[in-house]
Amino acid sequence: MADSIFRTLRDGALEGELAPTLTIKDTISSPFSIHVFSHILLQLSSHSATEKSHTGIVIVALSRSPSFYADLLKNKGLELASSNKWIHVLDCYTDPLGWKDKTRKSGNVNVPSEGTSLDVTSYESVKDMDKLFLAITDLGRGLVGENKSRFCVAIDSISELLRHASLQSVAGLLSNLRSHDKISSIFGLVHSDLHDERTAAALEYMSSMVASIEPGHHSSENSLSEKNFTQGKFNVRLKRRNGRVRVMCEKFKVEAGGISFASVSAEDGITVAGLLPKVQFNLQLSEKEQIDRAKVVLPFEHQGNGNPIQIYDGRKSLEESNSEGAPLPKGGKKEDSTLGEIIYFRDSDDEMPDSDEDPDDDLDI
Repeated sequence: MADSIFRTLRDGALEGELAPTLTIKDTISSPFSIHVFSHILLQLSSHSATEKSHTGIVIVALSRSPSFYADLLKNKGLELASSNKWIHVLDCYTDPLGWKDKTRKSGNVNVPSEGTSLDVTSYESVKDMDKLFLAITDLGRGLVGENKSRFCVAIDSISELLRHASLQSVAGLLSNLRSHDKISSIFGLVHSDLHDERTAAALEYMSSMVASIEPGHHSSENSLSEKNFTQGKFNVRLKRRNGRVRVMCEKFKVEAGGISFASVSAEDGITVAGLLPKVQFNLQLSEKEQIDRAKVVLPFEHQGNGNPIQIYDGRKSLEESNSEGAPLPKGGKKEDSTLGEIIYFRDSDDEMPDSDEDPDDDLDI
């Protein structure tokens, strides 16, 4: 499942489509969104560093310093000397509001962070979403050249943006990024327990993929158990191009070397059925119910009892039609029947008998 997310973000949007967007949600009981974010970032970075890749990466650093990402890529074995060809970092972490250095000019200032080999651009106006959009796209245009045609945007904390700007402004930023023709995909993380339901619903609505990180054990006595800080469940809801929604579930484990994912099995006591809506009826039939259903004779199986079905055309009763040609009893009169019948007399011979044909079918309308 994590691999399918990577492939979706790597391939990006087709021409004329909105960029696929992944929102990674976690809570205080299972705070592993940064591990999932780093895992996806490393996969995309390994692909973007190759010569055959046509996609770069712009990291919007809000909750982690640029040195964190430099160490992350270095530990993965990626070459940072030539990283400026495929990755840029927009530093919104060091001085997001421009308080640390009042003497510098306001706005965007290109100052490399100390101790990093990455191409870093400082940003000091996090409250202004319009300027932030221009800063991200300007960095992306620097990557788009002979080898890169589009770029991916990685936002390490949408929750930090919501601290400084309104939901409407942040939603406008994400919408503008999704519709940009040079942006292939977007992914970011959200601490869902810091926001109300309206905010969480708005972010999910704008996302084509929503990944929820849940603890592996929901014990009421010890919800913050030791196992919940090393493993859990990774649920993903994916919207496909045809409009269908796919729900998937995996288990994950956080170790010293990073996060690893594994498929869910029945032996683990975890089932995907919990993701599906619960119903109050059983959709399965018992053996007795299957036998009873097989004995039911449907209407089309017994009408006519093997004989041609006679259709009444309004000219004469079925009884008269059946008795036509039969010899009359003695006295030349039919015996009175105790059964009643409806006798219909047509007004004229021009009146058409009852049929399934449309009487106005020949009209040229």
